[in-house]
Amino acid sequence: MDFYDLDLHDNVLDALDAMNFTTCTPIQEHTIPPLLEGRDLIGVAQTGTGKTAAYLLPILSMLSDGGFPDDAINCVIMSPTRELAQQIDQAMEGFSYYVPVSSVAVYGGNDGIRYEQERKGLALGADVVIATPGRLISHISLGNVDLSRTSFFILDEADRMLDMGFYDDIMQIVKQLPDTRQTIMFSATMPDKIQKLAATILHNPVEVKLAVSKPAEKIVQTAYICYETQKLGIIKNLFRESKPERVIVFSSSKLKVKEVATAFKRMKFNVGEMHSDLDQAQRDAVMHEFKNGRVDILVATDIVSRGIDIDDIRLVINYDVPRDCEDYVHRIGRTARAGAEGCAITFVSVDDQSRFAAIEEFIEREVFKLPIPEELGEAPEYNPKKHNGKGRGNRKSSHRGGKGRGGKQASKGKSTHRGGKKHGGKKAPKAGEAPA
Repeated sequence: MDFYDLDLHDNVLDALDAMNFTTCTPIQEHTIPPLLEGRDLIGVAQTGTGKTAAYLLPILSMLSDGGFPDDAINCVIMSPTRELAQQIDQAMEGFSYYVPVSSVAVYGGNDGIRYEQERKGLALGADVVIATPGRLISHISLGNVDLSRTSFFILDEADRMLDMGFYDDIMQIVKQLPDTRQTIMFSATMPDKIQKLAATILHNPVEVKLAVSKPAEKIVQTAYICYETQKLGIIKNLFRESKPERVIVFSSSKLKVKEVATAFKRMKFNVGEMHSDLDQAQRDAVMHEFKNGRVDILVATDIVSRGIDIDDIRLVINYDVPRDCEDYVHRIGRTARAGAEGCAITFVSVDDQSRFAAIEEFIEREVFKLPIPEELGEAPEYNPKKHNGKGRGNRKSSHRGGKGRGGKQASKGKSTHRGGKKHGGKKAPKAGEAPA
């Protein structure tokens, strides 16, 4: 469907023209019409499907139509992380370039000067506020923000917000909002807790659910069946002959990220780390160094993974098997983007075997199992039904010189931008960039 087939305001269509956007993604095609009708909505779609534009475009169109108070915060967009908040803010700059709408981004991890800028933007009644829960709660507690006349409330990546423990914060913010608001939720997954939240804050919502797409065919997926103590040895062997470049290593906790990054530094790798304990300046600096090639390996948590938007990642390593099948798709989807090729390697410890088997079933293929280096000793047998998460993943590796049994080849499986009065300035949209 073409954007001109939708009932969007001319100012929004002008911005899309300037950015060379013409065709809707499926999530945009199915969500924009009911949103323009004023319906509450829950959309389930993975990262990279264009969901940011799916809610920004109709909101900007309705605000352009007028009828909303000039001195009120008309829309609140909640983001689980600072990185995503920044990406939404950047998308807002492009989509609202010809739209008389003001916005301010509100997130933690910055200095007092930034906080004062946020306070002033909120006091002036920015049309759109893009915020992380904790920071917005801080402004609410200090009386810096009035949400009593807000018309639109959006939760982006709601599943991540609940995973991060923001349920109480979300409900505290909801209490500040009028009952007459239009509420929109987007989530990559639809667990029971998301369904319960939707039932609590949405009114007769439209449900749009896109099936989670399988990993791109150009991603070469492999795995090592190994003990926890063998993982660093495998890493050292991988990069023994070729220098690592454009590599992301994902781990499931910030503590493990710190441990892995420290171990990599001891190996003399050029490594950076991304997790929630870093302040915003540190995170920005790490991403800048990684994007510019001065950091070769980025070690990151799942929570940060959806905020990493880089097209030329060559290798993704899952140091731990992700908790959810969808997270596996999100992680390895950082590589082989924009038609490029890429590789993904997963380390499968004994405790993670049943979880990895569930991933193989989900993606409808058996991932090729690589043999671990002989000098690391024997590998555990890959038998998910036997181990079922009860094995001893920290067992010391044997050094009897035998070839690891984890190296068997898998059998074949199933086939505020008010025309430039935005608080903090506005940049012109870049032609040809893909919609957020």
